[in-house]
Amino acid sequence: MECSNPVLLARGFAAALFLPLVGVPNLADAHEAKSGWSYPYACCSNNDCREVSADLVSERPEGYVIRTTGEVVAYSDKRVRDSPDGVYHWCSIAGADTSRTICLFVPPKSF
Repeated sequence: MECSNPVLLARGFAAALFLPLVGVPNLADAHEAKSGWSYPYACCSNNDCREVSADLVSERPEGYVIRTTGEVVAYSDKRVRDSPDGVYHWCSIAGADTSRTICLFVPPKSF
């Protein structure tokens, strides 16, 4: 069966373009910390970031050490960022506890 009505064809085409987007999650939701601030897209392309306990990150002379991986992130590394809510947030590839750090949000030093 062939449709020759251009209005119906245009509506059908628009619907076909829109339908695949219905199931796509809102990217802003995927980048939001529990406290409500948004992770930068460069750090979190999906659910790579999460709040972590201070026990996961230790401060050593060489930098921040991620306990689960042993990775050292130097204090001067561009992946180290200030934490807007004062707690640690770790962004790792695919959000895995065994993968490389994308970004590390650190609370301010208390003196």
